[in-house]
Amino acid sequence: MRFITAGEVMLRLTPPNYEKIRMAGSFEASYGGSEANIALALANLGVDSSFFSVVPDNSIGKSAIRWLRANDVHCTPVIRATAEETPTHRLGTYYLETGYGIRASKVTYDRKHSAITEYDFSKVDLDALLKDFDWLHLSGITPALCPGCADLIMRMLQTAKKQGMTISFDGNFRATLWTWEEARDFCTKCLPYVDVLFGIEPYHLWKDEEDHSKGDWKDGIPRQPGFGDEDLVFRKFVEKFPNIKCIARHVRYVHSGSENSLKAYLWYEGRTWESKLFTFTILDRVGGGDAFASGLIYAMIQGYEPQEMVDFAVASSALKHTIHGDGNITDDANAIRSLMNMNFEIQR
Repeated sequence: MRFITAGEVMLRLTPPNYEKIRMAGSFEASYGGSEANIALALANLGVDSSFFSVVPDNSIGKSAIRWLRANDVHCTPVIRATAEETPTHRLGTYYLETGYGIRASKVTYDRKHSAITEYDFSKVDLDALLKDFDWLHLSGITPALCPGCADLIMRMLQTAKKQGMTISFDGNFRATLWTWEEARDFCTKCLPYVDVLFGIEPYHLWKDEEDHSKGDWKDGIPRQPGFGDEDLVFRKFVEKFPNIKCIARHVRYVHSGSENSLKAYLWYEGRTWESKLFTFTILDRVGGGDAFASGLIYAMIQGYEPQEMVDFAVASSALKHTIHGDGNITDDANAIRSLMNMNFEIQR
C-alpha cells in the first residue's frame, strides 16, 4: 500500500514549560501540519508514506523536509520553490501556548503568504504525481488557504478518483482561515469523491435539497452525541453519498486543559461501531485528531475488524497526547494495541 497526502507543513514555535507567549524568553522549534502529521505517523508504523507540498528553497524549508525524512516520510514530491515562484518566500508558522490545568491551549497562526499559497499549481502534472499510489488523504485546511489551493485539492480528488485510488478526507474546520459557510460549501463538493470520511462537519446534509428551511440532518446533534444520534447521521451521509464506505468521528470530553477523555464512532460495513472511552492526562494536545485519522487508516490497511479499527484509532490519538510535538512518533503498533486493550503495564 503506497500512501500520499498533500498540505502545508509549518514551523511550530512553543514557549517551554507551559509558559505564555508574552512570558517567553525562548521558543522550542519543531514542525507540523495536519497532513504532514498523518504521513509521519503512518511512516513510523511502517506504511510507505509520501508527502506533497511547497516549501521555500531556503534553510527553513529544507529543515522541514529534513524533519519529515527523519521520520521515514518520502519527500520527493515536495516542491522547493524559488523566490521567483513564491515572492514572499516563507514557510508558514504557528505559535502554540500549551494549556495547563484550567488554562486551555491556544494557537496563533502566522501563515499568510506562505510558499504553498503563492505557488502556481497549474504547472503540476497531477496524473504523474499520483501515479502508482494507492491511497490519497486530503483535508479541509489546505483549500482554506487560498483559491489556488482550493483548486489543487479539487483537481487532486478528481485525478485520484479517475485513477481508482482510495480517498480519505477530513473536514478539519479552521475558523481563522475561512467562514463556516465557506467551509461547508467547499467540503460538501468533495464528498462525491470520498471513500473514507473523518468527522461529520463542515458539510451540508440537507433534509430537503429543494427547501433548505427544513434544516440539516445534523441540526441539534450535541457535541457529545449518543449512539443513536451518530448512527442516524452516518446513515444519512451514506444515503446521500453511497460512495462513502467508512465514516469515523472521535468525540472529546474536556475535563480541564490537562485532562480529556476520547471515544469514537465508526460507520463501516453497514453498521455503526462505538469505541472504548479513554481518559488521560495531556502533555501535548495538538495533532490528536491527526493521530486518530492515521490510526484508523493504518488499521484499515492492516485489515483489522471494525471494533479493533475504531479502538485502535482512539488509542492512537490518546497516545499522541503524551508525546511532544505535532506528530504521533510511535513506531510500535503493539504499543498502541496494548493501550487499546487498556494494558498500562511496563514493557520489558
